[in-house]
Amino acid sequence: MSTIDLTGKKIVITGGARGIGAATARRLAQAGAAVAIGDIDADLAAETGAAIAAATGARVAGLKVDVTDRDSFATFLDDAEAALNGLDVLINNAGIMPTGEFLDETDAVTDRQIEINLRGVITGSKLAGRRFAQRGSGHIVNIASVAGISAAPGVAVYCATKHAVVGLGSALHQELAPKGVTVTTIAPSFVNTELTAGLSPNWLVRQIGWVEPEDVAAAICDAIAARRGGFRTVPRIGGIFLKILLPLPENFRNGIYGALGLQHVTLDSDETARAAYRERTEKPAAAVEPAQPVRKTGRSS
Repeated sequence: MSTIDLTGKKIVITGGARGIGAATARRLAQAGAAVAIGDIDADLAAETGAAIAAATGARVAGLKVDVTDRDSFATFLDDAEAALNGLDVLINNAGIMPTGEFLDETDAVTDRQIEINLRGVITGSKLAGRRFAQRGSGHIVNIASVAGISAAPGVAVYCATKHAVVGLGSALHQELAPKGVTVTTIAPSFVNTELTAGLSPNWLVRQIGWVEPEDVAAAICDAIAARRGGFRTVPRIGGIFLKILLPLPENFRNGIYGALGLQHVTLDSDETARAAYRERTEKPAAAVEPAQPVRKTGRSS
């Protein structure tokens, strides 16, 4: 049980039916918050919400949201606010990470990453930010990635979207603070979810950059409880490692990445192992069907 007390907080999270989202919703509920889980898979959102509510006794709603559709996002916030009797925090968590060589990536897959990973975060931040600014209080938590401050081959467009999310968060942290709105950017490294299926992190990555969804959930809850804005990496040691390397000349830094085997983690992914994840996440929203009841891993971003 979490030692953080979030009693009375009304919190919504996108991409909340699986992985980081589900782990965060569970942690929030354990801390006493009322939570609305939003996901493109409405059935799984409802099922995950019901399971967390039963386990924690918290008020948890499972709702459908397509973060690529502004009207859907606005309706989700309206419905969540009605279900929770208020709205204090939005966690923009929904995101996808296709892998493969940039020149082989279809325009449709590129567009879907931009629509979900970036435009969805912008839309959510704008919609919730206006509500919060009008009230003079609120908190936006955007889930970026260490790929937003560094980069790796095999996930070029993903890196581009996460760099943009980091930049957005930095700007909004400054711009919205005078309006009473806190903006936090959380940058996880490799998280043990379905999003990283088929990747083969070496010993170094597992030591300094491999975390569980619960680790990310803990960082999110800490930031909300402390009303702490700004940027944070998960794990912290991974952020320290990058802070040491990033000031180095790019070619020299990339040589170090290559020598340590870091460039191959995403570039040499096992696409057979990633097939189910890619099939689910790269479909247009209209083609998404309710998930089958495979729950024990709960792995996705």
